[in-house]
Parts: sequence; C-alpha cells; structure tokens
Amino acid sequence: MSQSNVETGSVVRLSAGSSEAAIALAGGQPIVWRVDGRDLLWSGDPEHWGWRAPVLFPVVGQVNGGVVRIKSQTYDMPRHGFARTSPFRCLERGEDSARFRLDQETAETSFPLPFQLDLSVVLQPRSLSLEFTVSNPGSDILPYALGFHPAFPWPFDAGLQTDFDLRFEADEKAEVPIITPSGLLRSEHRSIPLMENRLSLTPELFRQDALVFLNARSRSWQFVAPSGSAIEMRLQNFPHLAAWTKPGAPFLSLEAWTGHADPEGFAGELVDKPSMILLPPDARSQHRVELAFRSPEGT
Repeated sequence: MSQSNVETGSVVRLSAGSSEAAIALAGGQPIVWRVDGRDLLWSGDPEHWGWRAPVLFPVVGQVNGGVVRIKSQTYDMPRHGFARTSPFRCLERGEDSARFRLDQETAETSFPLPFQLDLSVVLQPRSLSLEFTVSNPGSDILPYALGFHPAFPWPFDAGLQTDFDLRFEADEKAEVPIITPSGLLRSEHRSIPLMENRLSLTPELFRQDALVFLNARSRSWQFVAPSGSAIEMRLQNFPHLAAWTKPGAPFLSLEAWTGHADPEGFAGELVDKPSMILLPPDARSQHRVELAFRSPEGT
C-alpha cells in the first residue's frame, strides 16, 4: 500500500487479477465486489433497499427513543449509528488495498466522545477483507458497537430463492429473539427451521424482521447456491450474526455485529447498554471480516 494524499474522488477503486472492488468515501461503504465478472454485492436498488454494505458505528440496531445517554445527557442516535452517513477520508491506497478513517472531526453527529475508526480493505482474486480498528483518543471510556451489513443478490447464481440455504460452521440454536415493530429486542424467542447447521431460505423467514444469532458459536457461515457456489463470511471479534431481507426483495444481508439493538424498555446510560465494548482511554480494538467466493470446485 502506498502513501498518498487524501482521496479527492467519491469512490476508491481496487483490482486484483480479474476481481474488482469499489469503496465509497460516503460511509466507507463497499459498493462493488466483483469476481471474474460476477457481481456479488447487492446493487442498492432503492425500490427495495438503497444501501449495499454499510458500516455500523457506534451502535448497532435501534436505540430506544432514538437517543443515547452519556453522563445524564441525551444525544440523537439513528438506527445503526452515524458512520454509514458520515464522510470517511482515504489515507492510503494501492492497486488492491486502501485505508480509510472516520473521526470526531469529520463525523456528522453530536456524539460527544472522541473516537477514531480506521478501515483497511484488501482485495484478493477470490476475497474481500475489511479490518476495523477503533481507537479511543479521549480521557473517558468509549462505549461502542461495530457492525458490517453487506447484502448480496438473492439469487446470486442460477436457481430460485428457495433453492438457497445458509450453512453455519458450528451448532446454533434453532430460535431467534423476537424484534418489536420499533426494532428493539424482546426477551421472548421464536423458532426457526435450523437443522444440522443448515437453514433453508425462504422469504417468509423474514416476515418478522431479521434472524439474530446472539453470541453465535460460528466464526464463519456460507450463503450457498444449489450449484454449490457460495459466499462465505469469516469473522474475528464479532460475536453476533444476523440475516435479513425485506420479504420479496432480491437480496440477502449477512451481518456481523459486536453489539445489538436495545432490549425492549432499556433506558440506561450507553455504558450500561448490553453488549457494548467499553474501550479505555488510549486503547484500541480490532475486528475483521473476510468475504470469499467459493465455486463448486472449492476454489
């Protein structure tokens, strides 16, 4: 990766062999991931869902009442945080890699705590990896959650939507939390038809919102076509998984989270919100996601 001035365009384009990727400075969002001419990221068609692969920070999901509380003061906080609507700077770039940054100076938010969110992206012929580094330059604890929310065409290969499935690396519970109409998590759960680490996909699965796997055992999972082709997501330091679509839409989102939406009725301080990471002053934490395309031959 070579040093450069701050990127002046709106998109940073990467290439590796016959693969391509593009990262939008708006939100640090990957907007293209193409392997051997096959588009593997959702198009962002606003008729269904206008995002493609947003970065979620400093919260994941909905906060109760749309506000967070820090030292008894309230601050507006949109669903999934402010990173996805804030401008990132490109600090370095090469042909197949780039590094981006969002911090308090450039973020579009009233969030009062200093932070630095660095994103390093590396494209390889069959994979796209993203490494997130959260740093706390302030003098107080920084509570945060981080998420990556990519969506993929469904179907991304030949076949009907109902011919595709999700395959988990490890055994997961065949139940997920019920989500309220406002996006909060209830303590009650609903059953899903997950058997032997495999979930057959249908649009009806998502009529009650996302499937959320809290404290998942799997560190990888695959979105598999009937041909055997698969999009695999591998995770480091992301304890929660989620799968989501709008019923009837031609995409499926696989999400990696460190935190989650507020429990129903939660009204505490941000430092007391369940599953937040409490980063001490001058500390940093790293999280990594790798997306890989697998052909039926296993390459």
